[in-house]
Amino acid sequence: MSPAAAGGAAARPAAPPAPRQRRSVTGTRRTVAALFLLPALVLLGALVVYPIGYSVVRSLFDSSGHSFAGLDNYRTLFTDDGIRTALKNNVIWVVFAPAVSTALGLVFAVLTERVRWGTAFKLVVFMPMAISMLAAGIIFRLVYDQDPDRGVANAVWVGVHDTFARSSAFPHAHPGRQSPLKPDGGGFVTTHPVHTGTAVALPLVGVAPDQMPHGAARARRATAEPGRITGTTWQDFTRGQGVGRLGTVDPSELGYPGMRIEAVRDGRVVASATAAADGTFSLPAKADGAVLRLPAENFRAPYNGVDWLGPSLVTPAIIGAYVWMWAGFAMVLIAAGLAGVPRELLEAARVDGASEWQVFRRVTVPLLAPVLAVVVVTLMINVLKVFDLVFIIAPGSSQDDADVLALELYRQGFSEGRPGVASAIAVFLLLLVIPVMLFNMRRLRREVRR
Repeated sequence: MSPAAAGGAAARPAAPPAPRQRRSVTGTRRTVAALFLLPALVLLGALVVYPIGYSVVRSLFDSSGHSFAGLDNYRTLFTDDGIRTALKNNVIWVVFAPAVSTALGLVFAVLTERVRWGTAFKLVVFMPMAISMLAAGIIFRLVYDQDPDRGVANAVWVGVHDTFARSSAFPHAHPGRQSPLKPDGGGFVTTHPVHTGTAVALPLVGVAPDQMPHGAARARRATAEPGRITGTTWQDFTRGQGVGRLGTVDPSELGYPGMRIEAVRDGRVVASATAAADGTFSLPAKADGAVLRLPAENFRAPYNGVDWLGPSLVTPAIIGAYVWMWAGFAMVLIAAGLAGVPRELLEAARVDGASEWQVFRRVTVPLLAPVLAVVVVTLMINVLKVFDLVFIIAPGSSQDDADVLALELYRQGFSEGRPGVASAIAVFLLLLVIPVMLFNMRRLRREVRR
């Protein structure tokens, strides 16, 4: 071979290597990976992408689904009073429910870190997460029951109230026929002044036999005493026609124990007494010439607690049920973040003279800020879709006042037959959730890069 030929062969570039099939990071061929992902992608498209797309299209048509309505359904979101109430309540939920749940979770996580039984406490607080929203709604519907004999919240509230303010046992008592009493500002007074050395009869009716106080005894006719005013106040009613006599203490009739009697002269109370179990009472001589008054406090309706599920309190009450369920979730996540906090920083702050509150506020909370942000954002996404608790807990009379967007979507679509408006609400909810989700995803990616 000539030198020129050899030089030409050496100068010819080498043939490029055959392209290899691209692989993924894990070494799996991308074609194989795509085949394995295909079933999941099909399900994702059928269960997520298609419903979203159909909802967007359906929101542009009227209730019949045949006439194009444009943005009329979206305009309804801001003009319909019911939907605006739901939107207002959603704002309240987003502001308060995540904040309260996260705050309680933070307090529980920090306080239980130093006690031996902290794990058991966390287990108890986290247990409501194992209960479905439906079951929790039924539980709290009973908790908030208006009747103190059934509702736990009102049983506690009434117990506390009655500790400081006595409830009346005779809310429906009133004078009967031929009674010496007449109405006076919610109570009753005698028609004529009374004098010492006489026994006064103050008969009342209107209290059902099964509603009489447990301490009520057989009424006894008072005996006149010199220098004192005595009397009896009792239930002037005997079962059976023609058995009892009006204005007279009969053998089967009961006294009004605890009834307060006041002697009033010139608009001023000069003496008072409380009836015994048999209804008898006694007043001193200074009550001579006064009228006897049974004050209105004897007949005030007994305190029946708070109307938790009424129009004004129904939303805060349901938020309380939500916090009961999700505070444990926040506590577990925050406790996990707290376990990763460098103890050296906390000890250094204490050595520098910081109090426990300062350590918590200036060191612990800033270090937990990423975890707190994730918890708050996650709960915000969750409360934007809340439906079960509101639907179950709120009674029909106040469901309009507790309305939220997810519940309004259900009502518009299934109760009122307006699927176009319901689809518009669904799209609006999606638009509200997407920015929060994107914020959460960006934050998580930022944490991973660190």
